[in-house]
Amino acid sequence: MKNRYLQILVFVLAFGFVACDDELNDLQPFTQGNPETFFNSVSSFQNGVDGIYSQLWNYYSSPGSGMQGIPDILSDNVVLVQTGRTSNELYYDYRYVPNSGGAIPLYWSEAYEAVNAANLIIGQIDNLADGPDKDNILGQALAARAWAHFDLVRSFAQIPTQSAGAGASDGIVYIKVEDGDTGDPFAQPSRETVDSNYAEIIGDLERASQLIAASNGEGRLNRNGVYGMLSRVYLYNGDYQDAIDAANQVTTSLATAAELLDMYEDTTNSGIVIELSVNTSSESNFNNVGVLYSQSNSSSTISEYAIEYEFFTSIDPNDLRRNVIQFVGTNQGNDYNAIRKFLGEAGQVNGRLDIKVMRAAEVLLNKAEAQFELGQEPQALATLDQLRAQRFTGFSSPGETGQALEDAIQFNRRVELCFEGHRFFDLKRRGEAIQRSAFGDIIDGSGTPAEVQTLSAGDFRFQLPIPIAEINANPNMAQNSGY
Repeated sequence: MKNRYLQILVFVLAFGFVACDDELNDLQPFTQGNPETFFNSVSSFQNGVDGIYSQLWNYYSSPGSGMQGIPDILSDNVVLVQTGRTSNELYYDYRYVPNSGGAIPLYWSEAYEAVNAANLIIGQIDNLADGPDKDNILGQALAARAWAHFDLVRSFAQIPTQSAGAGASDGIVYIKVEDGDTGDPFAQPSRETVDSNYAEIIGDLERASQLIAASNGEGRLNRNGVYGMLSRVYLYNGDYQDAIDAANQVTTSLATAAELLDMYEDTTNSGIVIELSVNTSSESNFNNVGVLYSQSNSSSTISEYAIEYEFFTSIDPNDLRRNVIQFVGTNQGNDYNAIRKFLGEAGQVNGRLDIKVMRAAEVLLNKAEAQFELGQEPQALATLDQLRAQRFTGFSSPGETGQALEDAIQFNRRVELCFEGHRFFDLKRRGEAIQRSAFGDIIDGSGTPAEVQTLSAGDFRFQLPIPIAEINANPNMAQNSGY
């Protein structure tokens, strides 16, 4: 996918986002000596792994096209605000093509750069002596490699549960080196199948789960993170009992309703399973993730997207998440249901926050959905009620069964995870259409509604197009159907 020189160059550049001066001094042998033997200590390997996290950060946090928000903009959760800058309208209106800018080339390039960085670590791992430190480094690199490939395949290919033939359809290229291997830097591989991709993702994550440490500090993967990611991947793959088993391995406690706002303002890490953190020693290099939804100052809020009126008004008044999700934003004399998540740290409106990639709430919801799919309705209800008991005042279980229970699981998933990059993928993996309402962008539902209100189930635009630069560079890379 990239030649060896570019792999190394990308990896060195990655350190600029995470390393402070003394760490950069440690990098000098890498630029002066043999790259195959550069990683020779636990600290140099961990610096390398931190470089992988910075690549993941790049495509999760971009204010123009971050993975944290574009999947909501593609869905029915938001409505474009006419007094904003109409940023990402190309995606909101489903007008993206192979040579589009923004999310499409960013996801592709940054995710594969994370993969390349992970493979450099894995290829040199035998420079470390056997033991827990080596296992932990290898576990982080394997899990990060799987994570980046998972984001690629769910974005640019079908999801196994999306349709009957999804597993046999074109996936992406899984770039994989084994321990001590260097790979082929000049290969021009063809796309594998979706089933093959998921098997490799799961294989890397399962192996990582047996190697990685229980704790690695803020902003790094650990054992809970790997099992949490496994619960998500298994759910996407339709491996429902495995999703339940993985969820049961996650020990992170659910954030209470009282802790939710503090968590989104970065004053607590309650309930967080996987997080990409702003590194304060080089903070100016990081994007403000919340800018994708709004730019605010002391006197006004310039919302790019507001909460879709029908969605917001469908949330029960006793649901404590309403105040975490919404605030009234005013601009040019209009009020909007502005998005409060990712507004900024306590007292700030700059959108600069750590990225909550996975929370214990999602793990519970993964488990509840998997239990329902296996016909375990009492267990699914009990799991859902664990979440609802922390989200509603005076909660008493409605005791749903059948379709009502499935609807409750999916609605609570939508409310709990809104604006965190899930909704488009949830509808896609369930083979459902995106159906937007006819309500507009103003706080009372008036104003301008979505130009495109329906994306039918199975529409080719559920798979993003392979970037044109990749198609031109690799004659074996097939474009997605419809583009």
